[in-house]
Amino acid sequence: MSPPLDRGAPEQAVPGPGLPDSPAALWHTLRFRTRIWVKRARIVGVRVARLVSIGASRLLPGIRYLLRSVHRKWRRSLQFRTVLTTLMLAISSFAVVGAYLSNQIANNLFQERLVQAESETRYNVKQVQDTFDGAQVTDQSSVITLVYDTLNAVEGRGSVIQRRYVFEAMPEQTKPRNRWVESRASDQLTISVIPPELRKAVQDSGKEQFWASTEFPVGTEDRPGIAVGNKVTFNGTVYELYLIYDLNTAQKTLDEIQNVLLAGGAVLALLIGAVAWYVTRNVVSPVSHAALVSEKLAAGQLQERMVVKGEDEVARLGASFNHMAASLQEQITQLATLSQMQQRFVSDVSHELRTPLTTVRMAAEVLYDAREDFDPINKRSAELLYNQVERFQSLLADLLEISRFDAGVATLDAEPGDIVQLVSHVMEGVAPVAAEYGSQVTLNAPAGSIIVDMDDRRIDRILRNLVLNALEHGEGRPVNISVAANDHAVAVAVRDHGIGMAPAEAARVFDRFWRADPARARTTGGSGLGLSIAAEDTKLHNGWLQAWGRKGSGANFRLTLPLRQGETITKSPLQLEPVDVGLHGAAGQRTMLLLDPTPAPRAGGGNRAAGSGPDDGPRVPGPADAGATSPGTAGTGTKERS
Repeated sequence: MSPPLDRGAPEQAVPGPGLPDSPAALWHTLRFRTRIWVKRARIVGVRVARLVSIGASRLLPGIRYLLRSVHRKWRRSLQFRTVLTTLMLAISSFAVVGAYLSNQIANNLFQERLVQAESETRYNVKQVQDTFDGAQVTDQSSVITLVYDTLNAVEGRGSVIQRRYVFEAMPEQTKPRNRWVESRASDQLTISVIPPELRKAVQDSGKEQFWASTEFPVGTEDRPGIAVGNKVTFNGTVYELYLIYDLNTAQKTLDEIQNVLLAGGAVLALLIGAVAWYVTRNVVSPVSHAALVSEKLAAGQLQERMVVKGEDEVARLGASFNHMAASLQEQITQLATLSQMQQRFVSDVSHELRTPLTTVRMAAEVLYDAREDFDPINKRSAELLYNQVERFQSLLADLLEISRFDAGVATLDAEPGDIVQLVSHVMEGVAPVAAEYGSQVTLNAPAGSIIVDMDDRRIDRILRNLVLNALEHGEGRPVNISVAANDHAVAVAVRDHGIGMAPAEAARVFDRFWRADPARARTTGGSGLGLSIAAEDTKLHNGWLQAWGRKGSGANFRLTLPLRQGETITKSPLQLEPVDVGLHGAAGQRTMLLLDPTPAPRAGGGNRAAGSGPDDGPRVPGPADAGATSPGTAGTGTKERS
């Protein structure tokens, strides 16, 4: 055996080969190891963060997809929304009711056990005190035996321990007499299982009884219990006696009740969800069927009908829906028949009129050429006949074109082309009309070409109609043509500064034969179908044709076309409501063509037209042209657009 250590003087440590021999060395070693552990902690933290980020990156898409699916289902399905709302309300109600019932049952069980524990404690403490008071023991072994037997009797040992105890002498007693027992407790219990508040209350009291909830170990588990404390006296020493009552049985009962409530609530929620699903299905299914039939009717399947079963409200709704669908089918069929008859009539009449009209036109041309040999009255009649025949022929051509659109036989012959060059060609063609009205026509376009997939003939007709309308209603003021393009579309805007039109008139300007003033005669002999044909041509190109106007401020017509066939227009490069008319782009990146109505000083006379040669070509505007492009004073009067 090794000799006992001398506890009077501590041993001194002898420095070894691996031990630091100074505080500085010890501090250096500590700092070095600390840096190592910090570095290791950082590495571990980075790895954990990386794993968390990888897991989140893999889980988040699935969670987002699930949330989007639920949100889409919530928005689109009335049955899903109703069932889910019913389930949420039912589960919330069950949670509230279950929590209330569980709390009430727990309180009742606890109060019942507490009353029983207080009653038993009073009885047992009285027995312990009587035993201690009547004891005639003077030696230590007898005292210990008496205390042990008395406390074991209080514990009530048997097949099941009814209660446990903690027996502890009160601290700071000045004159204890023969204190041979300091403390004693059941099994593994110690005074630490008693709440400090309970001990303080017992120590500060006289003969009162106090209780508190606590937990105490039994084997490897902690059980809930009630600790009831009193004071007892033995041989002049005051002791604290705590009886601890096990609530594990009550807790198991409460757990079983809660499990039953939870299982019953879950089953009841599922039953309510199934009932809600069945009820809403019976109500929503006819509505869904009606929506499906409505979509088919809107798609042209006029023979579709709802299935009617029974005589309830849903059946009456289905019968009314079928009656409405039958009435709509009959009316649509009648309208379609009348429309086909009208289209066939217009087409047939137009074709039948072409032959006699050709003969009449030839006769009118002969009379018109020989008008100088007639007297003034016959001369004027020959001129009127010639002009009205020309107008009648134009109207007949427009009617034939409209009949092609109505019959659905109009086709698009689209090829890549330069729309800027096409606009210049249109300006050349309208030069005589611009000279007649005294209007100056300007073109504002980017430098270079803008290649568009288009039908040159139809786009030429659209632009010519827009420019001629602008000249007719511009009252001699300037007409501005702007061209701009973005990545997907090109726009051409024709702006005049004439009499203008109200927003209500702009909304109807593309209707067939519509006139702002039906009582007024036309001035240029238009057929009234020009803008309608332009709108149909634009639809063939999958484009936009829009109008803006304001009384006294002129009008603006904007044609927007996709650069490539099959593309969809999302935004026009030009604004519909014009703020001002200026040149787009920086200097050197734009071009400007000008039609001047002033006759050119050249042999044979004539008007300057854009792109017609060295003498007739586009003239670059100088400082004197700035005032020429201003709108001028707004005129009065009313003219319709055709």
